[in-house]
Amino acid sequence: MKKVSGPQARLLLSTLAIAAAQPVLAQTAATATDESQGLGEIVVTAQKRAESLQDTPISIAAFTAEELETKAITGLTDLRANVPNLQLTPHPNSAATTQIFMRGVGLSDDQITQDGGVAVYMDGVYVARSQGQALEVAELERVEVLRGPQGTLYGRNATGGAINFITKKPELGDFGFKGQVTLGNYNNRRFKAAVNVPVGDTLAARFSYANIQQDGFVKNPGTGVKRWGDKDRQAMRADMLWQPTDAFSLRYGYDRSEIEDTPIYVVDSPLHPLKAQRPKAGSPLVRDLLPNDVTSQGHSLIAEWNAADALTVRSITGYRKLSNFQNQDYLTGVSGPDPLQKNSSLTKQDQWSQELQLVGDLADRQIEYVAGVYYFSEDGSNFSNSYSPPRRTRSFTTATIANESWAVFGQATYSPEWLDRRLHLTVGARHSWDKREATLRRETQVNEGPIVPVPGFGDGSRKFTDFSPSFVIAYDVADDVNIYAKAVKGYKAGGYNIRASSISRFNEGFGSETLWSYELGLKSQWLDDRLRLNVAAFQSKYKDIQINVQSDPTNVRITDVLNAGKATVRGVEVDLTLAPTRGLRFGINYGYLDAQYDEIIDAAGNDISADYRFTNAPKNTLAFDANYTLSDLPVGTLSANVNYTMQSDKFTGSTISGGKFITGDYGLLNARLTLAEIPGVEGVRVGLWGRNLTDTEYYIMQFNIGRPGALFGETRTYGVDLTVEF
Repeated sequence: MKKVSGPQARLLLSTLAIAAAQPVLAQTAATATDESQGLGEIVVTAQKRAESLQDTPISIAAFTAEELETKAITGLTDLRANVPNLQLTPHPNSAATTQIFMRGVGLSDDQITQDGGVAVYMDGVYVARSQGQALEVAELERVEVLRGPQGTLYGRNATGGAINFITKKPELGDFGFKGQVTLGNYNNRRFKAAVNVPVGDTLAARFSYANIQQDGFVKNPGTGVKRWGDKDRQAMRADMLWQPTDAFSLRYGYDRSEIEDTPIYVVDSPLHPLKAQRPKAGSPLVRDLLPNDVTSQGHSLIAEWNAADALTVRSITGYRKLSNFQNQDYLTGVSGPDPLQKNSSLTKQDQWSQELQLVGDLADRQIEYVAGVYYFSEDGSNFSNSYSPPRRTRSFTTATIANESWAVFGQATYSPEWLDRRLHLTVGARHSWDKREATLRRETQVNEGPIVPVPGFGDGSRKFTDFSPSFVIAYDVADDVNIYAKAVKGYKAGGYNIRASSISRFNEGFGSETLWSYELGLKSQWLDDRLRLNVAAFQSKYKDIQINVQSDPTNVRITDVLNAGKATVRGVEVDLTLAPTRGLRFGINYGYLDAQYDEIIDAAGNDISADYRFTNAPKNTLAFDANYTLSDLPVGTLSANVNYTMQSDKFTGSTISGGKFITGDYGLLNARLTLAEIPGVEGVRVGLWGRNLTDTEYYIMQFNIGRPGALFGETRTYGVDLTVEF
């Protein structure tokens, strides 16, 4: 198998960015063979260069534009259940905040002072905060999910993996339009449109917009919004591409996602294996329920300069801004007229990042390399207001952050000619420097009395350094069969805990955590490219894990974070695609996970690992997909897609001393029927679709809010799409 060819500090880096230039990493998934002959080739940019999925020694789930449309994937949360060993759960405070776990590694909290373990990128720009990550993307070309630590090329807090969203870039010389209207039950109304406008021979612009409306399935008979769980979102994007020569291109992009969803309903629920019934209405005692208000936006400047035949200079400049207002009413009417707890918060954050890369090869492509430097900074604030009975106490918290990160990285692959370039030896490394600063101020109010400051002011500053190497040995057993072994280190910086039991605990902060992953993999295609089988087996040794320990047994909101944990995570991932005959394709993706804590030492020096479980790490996850296309029909081309996803039980609370918080196993059946190439109406497609066709009642989250609360997944939904493209 052959690879596909192809700030003072800020101000300095920005100047270098424009002068040096960066490539548009988005590469169209290319079809190597006609569908009738077998499977097409998928081109990915997981290693900063365009190469075949089958040549990349990483466990990757990649979705092409066609698959994204078929599966209705327009943002992060739509990946739920489609990628084994990836868990995406809405935070109880706000469905716009996403808890991301990959291979058992992630972050269940939504504090601005803490980072997640799975890195999310938008066209190469790191998206730092989990708040607002339920964003919609107006037009996607491809999504890549990289499972396992990405310590070298994606070193910014990627101990669990990385998710890359790649948008469709402008095309020179061609005017194009694509629009889609969707109507469905629960008053589902969706509109998407994109237009590509060429301006001369060297300039093109692309504009895209999406508007998503859908009623929630739980009514609110109290005051405020009419329903829990309404979706009200819009996304827009503007792109400009300037390519004066074949050797240079410059792409500017602006994206904006607005989310005004209403809060997701929290159900009073018994512990597993018992389960509450899915509600149709909440309590009439709820008062003044407000919608959330989230705006996530960003600018990117992406440039590419082919300095020589074997050298490309790249630069990615990114600025992103977040405003996130969320509120939640927990279990009003369950134990009296007051809510068990009522929260609201406003988070504001902005970030700047700059990455420069050199991508090239030496010695007649026997050596391929990537080298670069990375800078990231962010500032943010969070103001939260929490109310809880019985004394009708309000807690006010104000926190700020100021973070900086620098890194240098490099990776080289040697494929010796004397072994017919079948052997590939890869060595990579990343050295990171992180500085994290945070402040904390607390106030309280009892029974509508005066607001009283809590003594003490939190003010912490810590620095972290890390060296993360990676080693890969791969061998092409045959032209279409590659095996590899790899050892990779991942690192996540330390931080601060807003919910700490004391100001001194906050000021101490907590340290970084690391993970070494050892993986064996197979990438293969068989039966004249009709069968693709990729397998990865891994074992991860997880150290200094940032563990939340409940410090006050009467208050679930008071926890301390300790670097107290060691763990071992083992697993397998299997991706199989089969195209036995013309127009027929099957896909089976399976993930197995065994995650166990080896040691957790509390503040008194006791090993309390027996009381802890890994959250969001189900042992078994499965995604099955079947596509059948009938061509040359009198009415056009008819294609059918049926997909089924399932997962086994998983813990959603890390401690078991207060009860086992578990979501039970469930499976979801989805289908889509598409009519395309309709005679006389070129470029028109009609699609009928249904999701959760069996109307399965299932939890996506259960958690401790003083008593068990749960979030239900969506009911059965169905609708019709009309797409026009030319």
